[in-house]
Amino acid sequence: MHTTHHISSSISIFSFFVVKVQIENTTKFIINNIDLYILIHTNLKNSKFRSPMALNVTKISQISPLADSSRENPYILPLTFFDLRWLNFMPNEQVIFYKLHDSSHDSFYSVILPRLEQSLSLVLGYYLPLAGHLTWNAQDPKPCIVVLPNDTVSLIAGEISDADFSSVSGKGLRPANEIRPLVPELPVSGDSPSLLALQVTLFPNQGFSIGIVSHHVFVDAITALMFIKSWAHICKHGATTLPEDITPVLDRTAINVPTGLEERMSELVPHLSQDKDNARTLKLPPTKEVSAEVYRLKLDLTLENVEKLKERAKNESKRSHLELHLSTYVVVNAYIWTCLVKARVGDVERPVAYEYAPDFRNRLGPSVRGTYSGACVFPICCLGYKAKHFLGEDGFINAVEIISDSVKRLGSQGIEVFFDMYADKTKNIEKGTDIWAASGSNRFSIYGSDFGWGRPVNSEVVSYDQSQIFCMSEMRDGTAGVEIGLCLKKDEMDILVSLFKNGLENNE
Repeated sequence: MHTTHHISSSISIFSFFVVKVQIENTTKFIINNIDLYILIHTNLKNSKFRSPMALNVTKISQISPLADSSRENPYILPLTFFDLRWLNFMPNEQVIFYKLHDSSHDSFYSVILPRLEQSLSLVLGYYLPLAGHLTWNAQDPKPCIVVLPNDTVSLIAGEISDADFSSVSGKGLRPANEIRPLVPELPVSGDSPSLLALQVTLFPNQGFSIGIVSHHVFVDAITALMFIKSWAHICKHGATTLPEDITPVLDRTAINVPTGLEERMSELVPHLSQDKDNARTLKLPPTKEVSAEVYRLKLDLTLENVEKLKERAKNESKRSHLELHLSTYVVVNAYIWTCLVKARVGDVERPVAYEYAPDFRNRLGPSVRGTYSGACVFPICCLGYKAKHFLGEDGFINAVEIISDSVKRLGSQGIEVFFDMYADKTKNIEKGTDIWAASGSNRFSIYGSDFGWGRPVNSEVVSYDQSQIFCMSEMRDGTAGVEIGLCLKKDEMDILVSLFKNGLENNE
C-alpha cells in the first residue's frame, strides 16, 4: 500500500518522513531526513510567490530502480567530453499535460499514480544513472555519476484544485511563472546534485501533469525524449522490456574524441560556472524568481509556412540555392532569430549571436548508436554580427545564410575545431552580446508519449523562463509543422507576435 503525506507549514523541520512504497510485491521503507523536508518546503514557498496556483503536496515517494534492488556495490559512470560541457548548466525543467475525462481522486490514487510509480521503477532499471548523483572525489581529475545501492528518485504527488486545466495546459500567452509549481526542485546534498526528480500533479476531474527536472550532464534532448517514451511504453503496456529503438546504451567507451580534448574541456569548465573561484564545484545555477513581466507563448509554423519560407530563401538569396542548406531546422531557426532581434528594441550596433547544440552521435568517428544515453551535444555559436544585419528586409535571408553555413560545416569539420571555436568564444566574447539559443528539433515529438490515458495535449520547457532559449518540436497533429516555445517580456512578446504573423502573411 501507499502512505499519503499531507505537507503543511506546521510540520516541524526536525520531523522525519517515512514513505512506504510497494513495487512488484516488495514493500520498502525509506526514512527521509531534514533535507527532503527542506526540498519540499522550499518548493512550496517558491510556488506561492511565482504563481497564483496553490499546490497541495499529498505524497512523496522514493522510487528505487527495480533491477537495482539486489545490487551491493555502487554503480559508477565516468563523464565524457560532452558530459563535462554541461556540468554546471541549469537543469532542464519540463512539464507534460494529459487531459482525462475520469481523473477523480479515487482513480488517480488507485490506478494512475500506482501505475506511474511501478513503471518508473522498471524504467529506472534501464536508465540507472538517473537514480544517482554527481560526485567529485579529491583524488579524481574529473567528476563521475555514482548510483549507490539505496539511491532512489523522488516522485512527488500533488493536487491543484483552483485552476482551469485547459488554460494551464494551453499554448496561449500567459505569465511565464504560472506553471512553475508543476515541476520539483532537483535535490542537492551538499555539493552533490541528483540527476532526476519528478512530480505528478492532479487537476481533479480535468487531467494531470508530469513535471520532470533533470541534470544536463546526462540528459540531452534525445536522452530526455527516450526516457519519457520508455517510461510511457512500460506504463501503458505493462511491459518489462523495451523496444530496441528506445533501449538506452550506456557504454562510455563509445565516445571517441581526439586525445587531450577531454582534459582541455576540464580546464574550460571553471569558465562556464558561476562559481569561478572553485574549479571543482558541482553547484548548479540558482533558480531565479521569474519577473511578472515575463510571458510564455507557443507559436506554430505549419508545413505550408515552412515550405514558403524555404521558397523565399531560394528566391531572395543572391547565392545559389545549391550552396544553401535549406532544411526545416535552418529556415525555422533563421525566421525566429530574425523576429527576436527585431522585437528587442535597442542599439542597432549592438552585438548579437545565435547558438545551437547539434547532436554528435552520428558525427564522431566511429559514429555512436542513436540510442546512446547521455549528453552528446555541443554548442555551436554564430558570432560577429550586429543587430542591424537582421533589421532590414534582408534580415531573414542573412540569418538563413549564417545558420546554413554553420550547419554545413558540421559535416566537414571535427569536434576539436568546434571546441576551439567555443573555447575562444567563452573567454573572449564581446561584452553585452545578445545571444539567443535554440533547443530541440523539428524532428522531436513528445506527443507520442502515451502512458495509457491518451497522448499529451501539450508540453512546456519550464526552465527557459531563466534564459534566452527558444525550443522547437514537431506539432501535435503530426503534419510536419513546427512548434516554437519561448519566454519574453510582455512588450517584446507583443512585437514578436506581430512580426511573426506579418512575416508569414507577407510571404503568401
